Amino acid sequence: MYNTMKKIFYAKPSITDLEISYVTDAIRHGWAEHCYDYIKRLQTSFQDYLGVKYALPTSSCTGAIHLALAALGIKEGDEVIAPDITWAASVVPVVYLKAKPVLVDILPDSWCINPAKIEAAITPKTKAILVVHLYGNLVEMDAVLEIARKYNLPVIEDTAEAIGSEYKGRKAGSMADIGVFSFHGTKTMTTGEGGMLVTNNPSLFEQTSILADHGRNPRTNKMFWMEQIGYKYKMSNLQAAMGCAQLERLDELVDKKREVFKWYLECFKNTAVVRWNPEPPYTKNSFWMPTIIFDESVQIQRDNLIRQMAKRNISMRPFFYPISSMPMFKEKRENKVSYAIYERGLNLPSYFDLTWEDVRYVCETLKQLIGRTEATVLT
Repeated sequence: MYNTMKKIFYAKPSITDLEISYVTDAIRHGWAEHCYDYIKRLQTSFQDYLGVKYALPTSSCTGAIHLALAALGIKEGDEVIAPDITWAASVVPVVYLKAKPVLVDILPDSWCINPAKIEAAITPKTKAILVVHLYGNLVEMDAVLEIARKYNLPVIEDTAEAIGSEYKGRKAGSMADIGVFSFHGTKTMTTGEGGMLVTNNPSLFEQTSILADHGRNPRTNKMFWMEQIGYKYKMSNLQAAMGCAQLERLDELVDKKREVFKWYLECFKNTAVVRWNPEPPYTKNSFWMPTIIFDESVQIQRDNLIRQMAKRNISMRPFFYPISSMPMFKEKRENKVSYAIYERGLNLPSYFDLTWEDVRYVCETLKQLIGRTEATVLT
């Protein structure tokens, strides 16, 4: 019999003796002339993993986006096109620079930015396009990059949630002018907090590196000398040590995410009123967050459902709100897909320690709690 008192989290990291040994080594020996050893190692390993020329470890993905926008010269009055459905941290760095995020609608299948809406939103003030691989799902990058070339616009590829995903044989985060990643504690690969910026452009790498380190240029051999106003977005050596171990295990972590997702599909295989993260044949989805979207025919109260699941020791997350629905931004009801989908979406538990029995319990409990009149449809 399943232990219903067991707590099922929506996400947690996988920490093994490898991570502990690397971090312990960094604590014991990673000082003085060795204070950058794991940072440099993570840079090199990440470049090799993605097949890119340059990687810059950062304190967060938000910081990496801020650096990317600043290095691209985004300034007050400029416009940056972004999806209306994402975590707000994808968009707020645009506001840091006093530029304007132009929020456009998403596709109904991938829940990622709609390329046609990008082109329709371009104005003379548009200076960049920011796309987000949501929950591990892939943006239609060929269409986005074609638009970017047509209008000579740089693209930032937010891969905070999609490390390990692939689009037509290319790893997510490696296709645009700049890619950014998150290593938050909920992510597939984690350093506790932290992020990464990658690019194949040497001038962009140099400028982001300078901005990330208070405006100091490593080529200038003058201690404490700043060439420009910068930020403090560096990753610590301790975080990088953990990141090195996680990166060595990344294929294993992604494989488990994919296995967990298949378990969910198996549990709901006879259910016609739900949609899941898609995986078109030309993609590989890392399924960071298995996400279920209920049809409008299923009358759910999303937040109440989450509370009821929590009472049964199961943690879930709501689908992201439209950014334009938040009080800091202007509402854009014309983004019809974004506004139609978010109240019917849930992120289900997914982490390395989950078992088939855990997933089955989650699914059975969820089915039982769905509106009672739909119970026969959902079983």
